[in-house]
Amino acid sequence: MNGHLDFEHPIVELERRIEELRLRGMDGAVGREVKQLEERVRDLATKIMANLTPWQRVQLSRHSRRPYFLDYLPHLADEFVELHGDRRFGDDAAIVGGLARMASTRVVLIGTQKGRGTQENVKRSFGMARPEGYRKALRLFDLAARFKLPVVTLVDTPGAYPGVEAEARGQALAIAENLLKLAEVPVPVVTAIVGEGGSGGALALAVANRVLILEYAIYSVISPEGCAAILWKDGAMAPEAAGALKLTSRDLLRLRVVDEVIPEPLGGAHKDTETTARTLKATILRHLHELESLPPGEVVRQRHDRFRGLGVFEG
Repeated sequence: MNGHLDFEHPIVELERRIEELRLRGMDGAVGREVKQLEERVRDLATKIMANLTPWQRVQLSRHSRRPYFLDYLPHLADEFVELHGDRRFGDDAAIVGGLARMASTRVVLIGTQKGRGTQENVKRSFGMARPEGYRKALRLFDLAARFKLPVVTLVDTPGAYPGVEAEARGQALAIAENLLKLAEVPVPVVTAIVGEGGSGGALALAVANRVLILEYAIYSVISPEGCAAILWKDGAMAPEAAGALKLTSRDLLRLRVVDEVIPEPLGGAHKDTETTARTLKATILRHLHELESLPPGEVVRQRHDRFRGLGVFEG
């Protein structure tokens, strides 16, 4: 697939034709043809993106060219000092975090990080953190509380690392400790789901006052493949499971699981990382500024009320 999804192929073919024409020059008839093709690309992309199925949105959230935390970082943070290790076992490259300045706002900034290529994916466990990764995040939450810094987290993970060694080192406890700490930390917390938000591995960084999500990101208690394997004993039913799980940004906003959907460039974040990052930064800062005037007790109470209200409906 050369890094492209099936539904992207018609767009990609037109874009290749445009590049071929541009190499020949932009004068006269060639320039007019390029302009016509660019209009066709915009129209086709608009139509395709407006009619994506939930399963296609899942695929887009996992796109091999989709920006990861370290791709966004130079555009989000004007300064960043990375901190390493959990002070117990080691450093987990699946979670990156440190002290940052976003415009004039100083924050603790943490994100899950996937890899590109086999070697980096092994290093970063495909963005699936081990206990030491969550304990590193816990250490950063403690620093945020100590220095009264708001917490910003970016989430893109299929879930917590499922290996035996992770369980032996206390995976469940590490996640639980993060949930408890985030529930009680007396500073504003803003989370953005930027790719996959998978299960407890995502929630361990997402007990926030405001939970934001990029337009083509997903957030779910289980992957469609896992759901299909449990309910139908057949992974091929993943597209049906994706629809049933209500994991798209539209569904999550309607169900009030997230507080705002952040628009992506036409075609998805991978089409223009810088524009996506600028929009992401502006949205995060807007929510932080709305929260910064609240006293610590109110910040915590609001966070509690937000999560207690999930799943409550009035008939």
